[in-house]
Amino acid sequence: MSTPAVASSRWLALASLCLATFLIPQAMSAVNIALPMIASELRADAVDVSWLSTVNLWGSVVLMLPAGRLADMLGRKRIYLLGTLSFALSSLLVLLPQTVESLLLVRLCQGLSSALVFGTAMAMASALFDDKNRGMALGLVSTSVYLGLTCGPLLGGFLTEWLGWRSVFWVPVPLLLLSIVLVLAAIKGDWRSRERGRFDWLGSGLFAGWTTALFFGLSGLPDWPYLLLLGAGFILLVVFIRQQKASAHPLVNIQALQQNRVLSRSLLTGLFMYGAHVPLLFLLSLYLQFIQGMSPAASGQLILLQALMMACLAPVAGRLSDRFEPRLIATLGCLLFAAGHLCLLGVDAQTSMAQLATALILLGVGFGLFSSPNNNAALSAVNKDRLSIASALLSLARTLGNMFSMAIVVLLFNQMLGSTELSPEQYPALLEVLQLALCLGLAYSLIAAWTSWSRGKVR
Repeated sequence: MSTPAVASSRWLALASLCLATFLIPQAMSAVNIALPMIASELRADAVDVSWLSTVNLWGSVVLMLPAGRLADMLGRKRIYLLGTLSFALSSLLVLLPQTVESLLLVRLCQGLSSALVFGTAMAMASALFDDKNRGMALGLVSTSVYLGLTCGPLLGGFLTEWLGWRSVFWVPVPLLLLSIVLVLAAIKGDWRSRERGRFDWLGSGLFAGWTTALFFGLSGLPDWPYLLLLGAGFILLVVFIRQQKASAHPLVNIQALQQNRVLSRSLLTGLFMYGAHVPLLFLLSLYLQFIQGMSPAASGQLILLQALMMACLAPVAGRLSDRFEPRLIATLGCLLFAAGHLCLLGVDAQTSMAQLATALILLGVGFGLFSSPNNNAALSAVNKDRLSIASALLSLARTLGNMFSMAIVVLLFNQMLGSTELSPEQYPALLEVLQLALCLGLAYSLIAAWTSWSRGKVR
């Protein structure tokens, strides 16, 4: 803690962080459950629907590392507050007359703003609780993020039915403003690194370039312009890595990252686990409403099972990771998450609610055991001056996993559903997309279990 004032009010500060890190993912994921209504009102085709769940991830990724570096240089609280306020203001843009294109722009602005929040939130929580309670604090922030992601469909379902789909954007705004007030009241001063250095503008541009080229190139395969874009993305990635190694003030110290096995394997574990998670939530929302014929509220209630399991276990797992090796708990979580995917393989229009509920419980338990220990291991492996960039790397692993796995979903929608509105004739193709995504998610979960186990000991 920086000052006694911070020490005396750190729980209030943590509560404000948890509030924002719940509301922003909740607002982002609530859109998934409103997609059928959005598609109907704005006459969006299947590809537009997939982009509405994806473009915000791209916006978040391109700013994530620069946000973490700026937070270490200029102050974590300052960057965090800027991101929270920007997210609130961009969400209010939905009150203006909408087309699919303008709504995509709103989602992009939300993604850019969220990068500033998630590039700093974990670092702020870690700095507030840099003692034996760090794992528990990180567990609470992690719970807020994942609870927001998974409660989004439930809350979005109710809001969509009662107030219309636009409400999933504007309803969280007053509480986001409350979170800003709480942070200003509870956290005095601004945390930054002792050595500010210089900001790496070239590295930031290269990072944005390779992630953008890979993302859009992957989503448009196999057409040759997208193949060229994909190739350009790989070239820019190589250039970015070389530039970072040569830079005196890099965004990421590549050599240090390669030498820090615990941090690098924790990031890989997060990348694959999140890559398995978000496409599943998106596709389950469509499956339950289109194929099972459930209402937005009812499908959101079913998906809530995962959130409840996650919320119950993440703080406990975080506390346990303060006492025991984090890799043991996180690896068990990865394996249980894989078991949830196995339980969903073969779902169709006749699949029972009991089977779906069992799978969601397994997914929630698995993710709850994985998330906090993985974050605790990563942040315990870096010094305090680099907490913001480590926090940004964790969030980057999450959003990169989400973005590239959703790019594959966009590719599947392009190839198997095309630019037509979703109708009963396309439900078999939608089921095929779900099955392919489940197979990929299962593979990702098993890879994550291996990288988690192989990271080595923290203590």
